[in-house]
Amino acid sequence: MIHHISPKHLTLDRIGEIIDGGWKIELSPEAVARIERCRKYLDDKIKECDHPIYGITTGFGSLCNISIGADDLSKLQQNLVMSHACGCGEEVDSRIVKIMLLTKIMSLSFGNSGVQLSTVRRMIDFFNNDIIPVVYRQGSLGASGDLAPLANMCLPLLGLGEAYFRGERRNAADILREMGWEPLTLVSKEGLALLNGTQFMSSHAVNAILKARRLVRQADKIGALSLDVFDGRIEPFGDEVNAVRPHPGQLLTARAVRRHLEGSEIICRPKKHVQDPYSFRCMPQVHGAVKDTLAYVGSVIETEVNSPTDNPTIFPEEDLIVSAGNFHGEPIALAMDFLTLAMSELSSISERRIYRLISGGRGLPSFLVAKPGLNSGFMIPQYAAASIVNQSKGLCWPTSCDSIPSSQDQEDHVSMGGNSATKLNQVVDNTERVLAIELFNAAQALDLRRPLRTSPELEQWHSEYRRQVPYIDNDTVMSPLIAESVKFLSSDK
Repeated sequence: MIHHISPKHLTLDRIGEIIDGGWKIELSPEAVARIERCRKYLDDKIKECDHPIYGITTGFGSLCNISIGADDLSKLQQNLVMSHACGCGEEVDSRIVKIMLLTKIMSLSFGNSGVQLSTVRRMIDFFNNDIIPVVYRQGSLGASGDLAPLANMCLPLLGLGEAYFRGERRNAADILREMGWEPLTLVSKEGLALLNGTQFMSSHAVNAILKARRLVRQADKIGALSLDVFDGRIEPFGDEVNAVRPHPGQLLTARAVRRHLEGSEIICRPKKHVQDPYSFRCMPQVHGAVKDTLAYVGSVIETEVNSPTDNPTIFPEEDLIVSAGNFHGEPIALAMDFLTLAMSELSSISERRIYRLISGGRGLPSFLVAKPGLNSGFMIPQYAAASIVNQSKGLCWPTSCDSIPSSQDQEDHVSMGGNSATKLNQVVDNTERVLAIELFNAAQALDLRRPLRTSPELEQWHSEYRRQVPYIDNDTVMSPLIAESVKFLSSDK
């Protein structure tokens, strides 16, 4: 499959299809025309202009008052990329780096950045040949764009740095020679166009949102199974009670749980108890609030990836070059911190359901084993879930509420959105693990309810799950089974 990069709106779901489907990309004729028109305008402007233009004929940041001679404009851009490649810490997952390449190509294709067509096409060559630059998680302030990680991403275009190619981490210069490509020679504005931008932040957000969309669906399904095996009540999931407080996510969750439990003989049998704990009864309110948060954050990030976010911004038709702040990550930093909190809550309520299932109530044996005492059963998976939830709660502190000035106070307020982005992904991964542990428990509890049966849909899902994760009769090593439960969720689209 080939996706044509154009100024048309690109959804996050389509980005997921391009990345997961191994699609190739190429520029549309309209994108080619926009890029070439903008570059020609900038070249003409530099020749005729008698005053400095930030980042094009001047230094960067607090060095903006130093003019650069025409003979040094190319060297200025290469120096920028090299000096800014200061990424630290763990490597960014290759899937996210590939999204970074795609979204940077998209941003440059709008024709407001002044890059050469050959530069964009070389980035497309990297994308289409799965040449994945080595990028690090730490280093971005999320305000002059994601300077450090984008510099590391762009180094291989110049034959510098390292990249993964055909399963090996290699020097970029060797990869270029093997492909028969010359290193790029950047011209005026190009280094700044490559490094200014929010692609590190927004690509992490895209990755997290796509995964979170799956997890919120699965949380409803797992929660429905837990509700059933806990012998819970279905009344709190009726349309009437949820329609009087009509938050969209609340109604969606209530209807999803009812749909998952259609035909269950457990849910419709008479109950001795008049109500359930909040972790079961309030799924519409809690899961629903997470859904509403996810919808909002998804709309913010979709706007971001469909925007040019470098600086200065060039408008050839208006004969205008504006040095402004579209690289500032505040709009998405706040949103990512919000989603981090929501996904942490999804794991928190899941852990409480896990705890209830092992507590020996409502006819289930303690720790979900037939012979507790001799067997510890599912005692410690709950410990693991509690530990993971605790870590996620610690990661909920919003990094976007902090700012440390930089560049001799020229950049005196930053978003810290790079840190918002990386911890969001960690919390989403943590939430998947907790939900996997809940499913591990709920599936065991269903087997202990036999001969009673849940809904046909959940019985089928339980059968599929049992092909990967067995029923636990006597104590066994649990870590591999939890890992298999995570793998089951990741493959259950």
